[in-house]
Amino acid sequence: MNTFGQLFRVTTFGESHGPAIGCVIDGCPPGIRIEPAMFAADLARRATGKSRHTSARHEADLVEILSGAYEGTTTGTPITLLIRNEDARSKDYDRIAEQFRPGHADYTYWHKYGIRDPRGGGRSSARETTMRVAAAVIAKHWLDEHHGVKVRGYLAQIGSLLPTACEWAAVESNPFFWPDAGQVPELENYVDALRKSGDSVGARVTTVATGVPPGWGEPVYGKLDAELAAAMMSINAVKGVEIGDGFASVSQKGSEHRDEATPAGFLSNHAGGILGGISSGQAIIVSTAFKPTSSLRLPARGVDVRGEPVEIVTTGRHDPCVGIRATPICEAMMALVLMDQALRHRAQCGDVGEVSPRIPASAGSA
Repeated sequence: MNTFGQLFRVTTFGESHGPAIGCVIDGCPPGIRIEPAMFAADLARRATGKSRHTSARHEADLVEILSGAYEGTTTGTPITLLIRNEDARSKDYDRIAEQFRPGHADYTYWHKYGIRDPRGGGRSSARETTMRVAAAVIAKHWLDEHHGVKVRGYLAQIGSLLPTACEWAAVESNPFFWPDAGQVPELENYVDALRKSGDSVGARVTTVATGVPPGWGEPVYGKLDAELAAAMMSINAVKGVEIGDGFASVSQKGSEHRDEATPAGFLSNHAGGILGGISSGQAIIVSTAFKPTSSLRLPARGVDVRGEPVEIVTTGRHDPCVGIRATPICEAMMALVLMDQALRHRAQCGDVGEVSPRIPASAGSA
């Protein structure tokens, strides 16, 4: 599927080394300010080539608004966004056009479609996530303007390294989205050594939404946590998702995990801001695990399209850790889910209004 969402629907198109990538956003409310310049900041945060710690591919990522807006305002009709690819080097993939790279989608795409685009992974490339980030710029703006919801994220682990402090002010001050400014030199040395060795490593990104009112989500099949998990799992290289304490809940006692409440607010947020598939009004916290990059210059055993054994070496420009620039992508998927859920809640329960009591989100909010 290339379409995401129910009411706020995003359809992406294009390949990594094609002439352009783009998306169509359907169901967007009218009256939202939209202009090409507003996409620049988040797309720059996601982009490669801005530091030595990511792929050297450098794209301008200039957004063209082809439809759905008039005089800088959304009209309620489908919005089409286009970004032209300008720095693709398809020749880097000539050697592996008939090989299945270990850890990639080459083999599975071949068996599903009987054909594949080997240039940069084609449709399975992380280049596609550029349009998710672009679409989420609109969602973030609407969520903040209408509900005061803010979506932020940070790199919570790279390899075995963990932050020793967590300060939002530090996150945007370094190319890793790392919440501890004092550890940045250590991270730089770690990734430099990793890149020189030719190997890669995995990472974990934590995404937090604050200001989400209680009541968003569905009780059974449209659970907010289930849709957030599916959204994060749709990102390239993601192999695990946790809501709140996630797998740490396995070793917790019920008396510890349950989030007690007082009239002054919740006393903890082990549930990650979601109860019974519906937002509780606390911070929504999602952690996403990214596998190590499989595109390596280190030789690996594999097979070609004829089933013959081959030694595979992946050349070209690749990230030693894809998680380094995944924070804006995780933010984007959370924002898209929240906007879709907000519109669905408004459609069904818009007449319910404020319900008492409302427990303040006084604890466990990141």
